[in-house]
Parts: sequence; C-alpha cells; structure tokens
Amino acid sequence: MTDDEGARMTRILNGLPAAAQEVLLGTNWESLKHAYGSGEDIPVSLCRLVDEDPDVRSEALAALDTGVLHQGSPYTVTAPAALFVAAILDHRGGLAEHEGHFPWDDGPPRSLLAALLVWLGRVAESAAHGEDLVRDRTDWQWAPWQDGTRRERDPDELAALHACRETRPALYDAVEPFLSSPDPHVREAALGAAVPLLCAPGLADRVPRAATLLRARLGTVSGRRERASMARALGAWGMDTSDLLADSDPAVRVCAALGPAQVDRPRALTVLLDALRDPQTTDGWFPEPLPGLDGWFRFTVLRSALALAETFEEVAPVAVAIVAAGGTSVVDFERGPILLRAFACGHDPAHPLSPAQRDLLRAFVDTDEATGGIGGNALWFRAAGLPDDREGIAALL
Repeated sequence: MTDDEGARMTRILNGLPAAAQEVLLGTNWESLKHAYGSGEDIPVSLCRLVDEDPDVRSEALAALDTGVLHQGSPYTVTAPAALFVAAILDHRGGLAEHEGHFPWDDGPPRSLLAALLVWLGRVAESAAHGEDLVRDRTDWQWAPWQDGTRRERDPDELAALHACRETRPALYDAVEPFLSSPDPHVREAALGAAVPLLCAPGLADRVPRAATLLRARLGTVSGRRERASMARALGAWGMDTSDLLADSDPAVRVCAALGPAQVDRPRALTVLLDALRDPQTTDGWFPEPLPGLDGWFRFTVLRSALALAETFEEVAPVAVAIVAAGGTSVVDFERGPILLRAFACGHDPAHPLSPAQRDLLRAFVDTDEATGGIGGNALWFRAAGLPDDREGIAALL
C-alpha cells in the first residue's frame, strides 16, 4: 500500500461510525477465512466500501459477493463483515451511486445503501438455510450429499453458520429504519433483508412492530411490486393476510396467499391455483424476481400451492395441466415437485393408483417423447418409488 493509499485508508477509518470501528479493530481477521483464504485482507476491503472512488466501491462490493459470501455459502469471516456492513448503513457515502462490477450487472446504477441492504439479505437467507428442518444441534451437524447420503459438516462451516445466526438481531435493528426510506429502491432492499431476518425464531418479538409498519404503508402506496412484496412479507412472518386475498390486484392476492400460515386455507389455495392456470401472465407480474425469490414467479406459486394442499386431488387438475404442457414445464421446479406431491408417501404396489395419480402419470407418458418426461425426471421417479422408464410407467397404467 502506497503512502497515498495509507492516508486515504486512515481518513476512511477515522470517518467510520464507532460501531464499525469497533468491529474492524476488535476482530482477529487473520484467524478467519473467506472463500479464497485468510481473512486478513478483509478490513481493507470493508473500508473501501465507503471510498470516494466509485470503481473502488464496486470492487469492494464484488469482494463481498464473491469471497465473503461465496455463492450463498457463509465463511467464518462473513458474520463480522455483516456486522460492519450493518454499522455503515447510515454512512454519508451510502447515497452515492455506482454501476455493477460484474459484466452481468447490466441494471441501472443503484445507491451503495441499496446494494449493502441486498447483500445483508443474502447473508440472512444463507443463515436461515435448512433452519426449518433443524430440530437440534445433532441434526445440523450433518448435510445432505449428492447421492442422498449425509456428510458431516466441516467445523468451520458450522462455526460460520452459527455466527451468522447470532448476528441477526443486530442486523435487523440496523435494517429496520430503512423500511420507511423515501427511496423505493432502498425500501425494497430493506424489506428483502427484513423478511428472512424476522423469520428467525429469536426475532419473533420484532414482528408485530414491523407488521404494523407495513400495514400502514399498504394503504399509502399503489405500486404493484411494493404492495405485493409487503403482502408476501406479512405472510412469511405468519401474520393473517386473509383480507388481502380479496385485494383488487391479483399479484397482491397471490403474494398474500403464499403463506406459510393461512387462516383461510381454501380461499388462499384457490387464489394460487387461479394464478397457475395462466402461468405466462403470472410470470409477467415480476420480470425481475422479488427480493428473496429466484426464477420465474410461477415456481414460487406452485411450491406454495403444493404445500398448502391437504391432498393431491385438490391441485391435480392444475398440476396435470402443467405436466401436459410438455416442454414449457421445468423438471426441478415443476414436474419433479408435482410428482413427489402426488406420491407423498411413495408408490405402494399393493395399492391401486388413484384417478388423479393415473392422470398425472398418463401426462408424463404422453409428453415423454418430446420432453424426456420420464427419462429426464428419472431421479424424481425413483424418489417417488416409481419405475424410471416409460415402459414401467405404461405397465402401471
């Protein structure tokens, strides 16, 4: 580092909030790791997040995405880095705009604040990964492997996950003020971080306050994207969204029906199934996925409908139509999950197929030549206890 760079870094350090300085100077970074090695280089990278040079800021944000939280995987350096980011959210440099660092970042310039909130949301999502499946520490010391077996988690991986979960109260307290930001992009990014943070078991006491804030805003905003995002957040936090199932906007109705908890289950399921009958329109509601959601919106709608249905028969007409659509349906996000829902307990040769199960398997057979509807779904068929070839399914029918 040159003398000029050193002086620049000193100015940045002196201008940081006290909480950020405390994290920066009170952490043994050399003992921590990121995706590419020792965490000793992270303090400089974190300070560069508020550098006056936009190119330097972009490179620092890229380091967060590629090294500190690599492809959604936390490292031991992730938790203290997240606490630092939370501490600089109200830094004066947060209003500065920058363009994306990567070639695929072709969107419009965004503020540093929005970008940091988006990153904190990704940390929160990573911390929550698998949490709903965990019942005790013994379970989460293991992870599924590609062949379906279990492997013991690396001690550093466990430490990183636990440390990230410990930061969630502090992260949410830093994020909450920006739920009321005058900048809609900042509000969206803040809500995207707040949703997974408040789904954490230890933050249930903060949900009523956040829900009250969103309810107040619902009556004052008209944009589809923001209103739908708020409806989804309320449902994700377990709040009663029954009134929103009658909203004038179908996208808001669907987001209110996503759950997981539903007071009016039959009406919520009807809303979801109606959306799945016209998947092209449903996907068109949000060309850019809502924060926390990946892929086409219909994937999220289908997943919620399958979970909400008490029996496969409730969703069978729509599910069979999706499979019968052939090449327009997707294996791992549509055909596979539908198959497992139809055979939730696995196929039992001692029991005859139900009419709904027969209709579904016939749709797979009829589309097999064009889509590999059976061969291309072999792993899903095996998981359901079914033959994984066309001849075997035809014999069942």
